[in-house]
Amino acid sequence: MTENTHTLTEQRTLQIVVIDLDGTLLNSQHVITPRVERAVKAAIAQGVKVVLATGKTRRAAENLITQLGLETPGIYGQGLTIYEANGDLRNQQTLDAALARRLITFAEDRGFFVIAYSGQRLLVRVNNPTYEAVLMAHHEPNFEVVGPLQNLIGSTPINKLAICGDARAIKGLRWQLNLQVGALGRVVQAGVSGMVEVLPAGASKGTALRQLAREMSIKPEHIMAIGDAENDIEMIQFAGVGVAMGQADAKTQAAADVVVASNDADGVAEALERFVLPPAPAETPAQAPTEISA
Repeated sequence: MTENTHTLTEQRTLQIVVIDLDGTLLNSQHVITPRVERAVKAAIAQGVKVVLATGKTRRAAENLITQLGLETPGIYGQGLTIYEANGDLRNQQTLDAALARRLITFAEDRGFFVIAYSGQRLLVRVNNPTYEAVLMAHHEPNFEVVGPLQNLIGSTPINKLAICGDARAIKGLRWQLNLQVGALGRVVQAGVSGMVEVLPAGASKGTALRQLAREMSIKPEHIMAIGDAENDIEMIQFAGVGVAMGQADAKTQAAADVVVASNDADGVAEALERFVLPPAPAETPAQAPTEISA
């Protein structure tokens, strides 16, 4: 574990631990390892609230919610939706209708594939097995083929748009999207090189965490946030203890107080064991055998 220049200098009582999913809580096989699962459950057992924070829908986290026995709200869709543990929608933000319509046409006219996130649904014009398989590997639901997405604007809440294509083409498109979006939204990348997302202005996991903390009357210094990508930076910076994973990009690591091991080396467990869980009891040294004279 390494610490950045803004080193933690005091012991803190943490009340909430906010954890990103892909690349953080989950390893590269998209599963939670036994050590991480034990650490999370141990934190919950001692009264710490564990909050999931992901760019994905709540459906992608349902198995984890059950597996870990979570009873706290969760942050989904890059912070655009907050759901209670039982699945009730607590809060949501939607993309400006005129902007969504314009961006869908702009992207599709250039050959990009567009996914509209609406609550726990993934809406597409036509099916694309390649991108559907990618998202299903991340436990997302199947695509719903609904025809022209522009026809849904105004009658169906659209939280965000995910625009998919060749990684190099996406890099170029991002610059163009920033010009199109202006002050009405923001463009982010969530660790998938062939996908860029358009969110409402001001939306992020950090914004959602700020709101949740205020509603739960918990100050930032009592919060730890753990993530691995650009879309985690705001919540890492907001939390009193901001943690970046070992494989995170340089910008995300620079935003954190602490850098732990990678998601394939149980980095989340490392963070919990240091900042949340009591230290393991020291082993008693083996007693030297008594020498018996003949």
